[in-house]
Amino acid sequence: MKKKRVAYLVMDDMGDYVTDFHLSVAPMAELGWDAIATPWRSEPDWGAFDAVYICTPWDYPKFPEEFLQVLETIEATRALLLNELETVRWNLDKSYMKDVEARGDDIVPSSWYDDFAVADVPAFFSAHGVDKVVIKPTIGANAMDTFVLRNPVPDALLDRLMQAFSGRSFFVQPFIDAIHDEGEYSLFFFNGEYSHAILKTPKKGDFRVQEEHGATIAPVSPPEGLHDVAARVFSHLEPLPVYGRGDWVRGPDGRFLLMELELIEPSLYLRTDSGAALRFARAFDQRFEELTGK
Repeated sequence: MKKKRVAYLVMDDMGDYVTDFHLSVAPMAELGWDAIATPWRSEPDWGAFDAVYICTPWDYPKFPEEFLQVLETIEATRALLLNELETVRWNLDKSYMKDVEARGDDIVPSSWYDDFAVADVPAFFSAHGVDKVVIKPTIGANAMDTFVLRNPVPDALLDRLMQAFSGRSFFVQPFIDAIHDEGEYSLFFFNGEYSHAILKTPKKGDFRVQEEHGATIAPVSPPEGLHDVAARVFSHLEPLPVYGRGDWVRGPDGRFLLMELELIEPSLYLRTDSGAALRFARAFDQRFEELTGK
């Protein structure tokens, strides 16, 4: 039987990024797929593929409009894009968190801004009743242009913030101490079904939970209550993503608060669970059959 072809969208050069998407190649092959790593800016004949998986194009936040144009080009061919373009458009800008909150799911409290003004900085703290906050761009990844601010903010840092956020939308959240004390939990779902979980703990003196920044990654069972919280968030997503990751932190009152939903190109940490790669492959193959009848 002729194998189906799937393009795994990647970067031209992965540099120091840690990836493990290759672990899904063999399970995909068992299900009749030939997975081909394809740089998203390489301009291949997308119609030569049966499907396209948005794998690790982790430089796209620098080129969001170009990235969307590529995905729109793919969408216009016979290739099935997964996750779907509707999901990508929604998840590209972190203002989607407003929708999550409106559905009744708990998120880290957030204040939203369209542009940076020094006069607004005191409100970053007063809005949340804290003296320590995090500021992030609404389009970004891997803690790029993310700052922890203490009140008052030094003039030199204000200049850096002006350079980073002038003319750019961003949001501000209170710094959650559990990031240091407990870590950040990531739960993974394939076709809406829970797959596995990890705990990400930043290195001493840092707040970033990416392994490229020295964080420790460990497989875990979700603490009591978190699985139900995560399943509820994913049950509200339409269309249902084939793959997705949610990041949660325990708030001061013990509730689990959503930090972020990763539905475009999340690192799936397949290496942390022996069955994760096969579950991903089965979910991908199942969705392809459902949507194409093949």
